[in-house]
Amino acid sequence: MKNKIVKILFPLMALLFLGSCANDELVPYYQQQEPGKLVIRGYNARRDSIQIAVDGKVIKIGKQDAFVKNIVKDYDFVIYENKPKNVVITNKRTKEILHSYQIGNEKDIDTISFYTKKDLWVDKVLSTKPGLLTSTGNAGFKFIFPTVNRYSASGYSGNLDGIIRKLSGETIAVAKNIGKDQYSSFVEFPASLPPVIKMELVKHGTTESYIAGKQVFVTMLMTKNKSRLIVLDEKKADNGQFSGIDATLNLVDFFSF
Repeated sequence: MKNKIVKILFPLMALLFLGSCANDELVPYYQQQEPGKLVIRGYNARRDSIQIAVDGKVIKIGKQDAFVKNIVKDYDFVIYENKPKNVVITNKRTKEILHSYQIGNEKDIDTISFYTKKDLWVDKVLSTKPGLLTSTGNAGFKFIFPTVNRYSASGYSGNLDGIIRKLSGETIAVAKNIGKDQYSSFVEFPASLPPVIKMELVKHGTTESYIAGKQVFVTMLMTKNKSRLIVLDEKKADNGQFSGIDATLNLVDFFSF
């Protein structure tokens, strides 16, 4: 009797096995897995906290899942079947999506670095280092202009140059190729008193203002032995019209390069 049961069960189990494998052509399925690491370095100057989610899973730093000011996190993950990871950064209160990234398996370590405040997002902050000063007593600058044309609507889409002058009118440097997503060339010069300098913004390679019929100046301070990464930011008046450019944000104050 026992032998008869075995004879009946064995072919039945074989059929079940074959049936379960039929859709996979009898080849066992193993998901390809690759480890990855996401290095997050950010600064949130907004009044609201922000959240960072990877494929819908909100990242925590300690017990916190929403952040203001400094954000430092190394996040380990696994990529399955070469499928990219979606990184989404949102305003926790309003649920507004502020920025998003896709992280693949091209690198063992990916880095996202950003500075954000109301109406401003500066991406890839750590991709450019401050310029190296070559002489003691010099002041140095690089510039980026992510909000160019937001309010001025100048119609000019090329890069800009910044002609830097002392209050006396003497030209001491020209920062070339200031872009929306691209830092300018590095400029340095001896710092002196008074420390106030003015920079005129013009179309690249010319002395023509990027806003037709209007000279555009930015006022800044030069400091001995300091190299800065300055974010230029168009501002508006109460009526919504262009009112000038702010140049007070120095990324070196918020990040370690």
